[in-house]
Amino acid sequence: MFGTLRGLVRAAPGHRLPRALRESRTSRRYASARASATLRLLEDCLELCQDGAPRRFSYVWLRDHCRSASSYDPATHQRRLDTASVQLTIRPSSAAVDDGLLTLTWPGGHVSQYSLGWLAENSYEWKKQAAVQPRVLWSAGVYESTDVPSAKWDKFMSCDDELKKFLRNYLLYGIAFVDGVPATVEATESVTQRVSLIRETTYGRMWSFTSDFSRGDSAYSQLALDRHTDTSYFQEPCGIQVFHCLKHEGTGGRTLLVDGFHAVETLRRRSPGKFELLARVPIGHEYIENTGSHRNHMVAIGPVLNTYPWNNELYLIRYNNYDRSVINTAPHDTVQRWYKAHRELTAELRRPENELWVKLNPGKVIFIDNWRVLHGRESFSGLRQLCGCYLTRDDVLSTARCLGLQA
Repeated sequence: MFGTLRGLVRAAPGHRLPRALRESRTSRRYASARASATLRLLEDCLELCQDGAPRRFSYVWLRDHCRSASSYDPATHQRRLDTASVQLTIRPSSAAVDDGLLTLTWPGGHVSQYSLGWLAENSYEWKKQAAVQPRVLWSAGVYESTDVPSAKWDKFMSCDDELKKFLRNYLLYGIAFVDGVPATVEATESVTQRVSLIRETTYGRMWSFTSDFSRGDSAYSQLALDRHTDTSYFQEPCGIQVFHCLKHEGTGGRTLLVDGFHAVETLRRRSPGKFELLARVPIGHEYIENTGSHRNHMVAIGPVLNTYPWNNELYLIRYNNYDRSVINTAPHDTVQRWYKAHRELTAELRRPENELWVKLNPGKVIFIDNWRVLHGRESFSGLRQLCGCYLTRDDVLSTARCLGLQA
């Protein structure tokens, strides 16, 4: 169960997060790797026991992951070895552990060495217990009491430390803000490019819109929008959503934010069978548009919840009742149970204590993890102009890793 994974955090308000969650674990995990270790050469794998924890490594896996100069290029971090040339029945002729290193000698004389720390961190036994992405799950009260600071525009654009703090908050909470941004599309574009590449979609690259019904989407209206994730009809939904309210001459229009992962984990603890059903049954989402010069018909199929298979960690929620299409990918008895599971998840997402309401005024830019945090809005009156874009998820995470964060 994900709640027991190393790295999932439910921090109390004001609680200082462990250092392991504030920096990348790579250089510190198993720093004392010189601790005593024993090994056994079994029939089809090597068993390494360190700190009382046995870990098994396939022999062909060990040869494939050799980091010698002939097998791996340290400059490009790319494999030189032709994996297809390795015999699947390969077995080392000798093995030894000394001074924090495992040394294997293969038939033919090739020698491979591995850090015990590297082996421990890359073992299946470790991976199935460790969270890929540490997170703080929040209700509205938890987030507000934590008083997560916003980044400041001037410092954010020039200081990597400010960018790192911003990304740390984004990774932990799924939302982050930059204050003091000039209320223009150009400035909004600049602040997003500080974080990642902009993902161009059918809505364009940078978009600016009002409630003029210029597109075939209810977002282009003054109506209230229930909580949802965007682009559920993409095979890979957009990873990051950016909003900046450039002008509002009227009332209402607050933005609703809900931590979908917090709601899902509550469902998993209470009704594990319903969680598994929502993570297993594929359903379709669809976007059909035929307005003016815009013609689109997009379809994507996938479960509401997506988890990593090795540790069952949740990494994506695809929840959009507006764009969900006909359910025709499961038999009727499964569909009936799916509706019950979906209803329970919806009830959890709609709990008032899980609703964080934010007024987006000119100058405040919000970044939303569209794979985790649902957004919506209350109805509004008057002229309200928003701009924003989608960002490529891979490049946001790459920026975070380059700054030393776990992502």
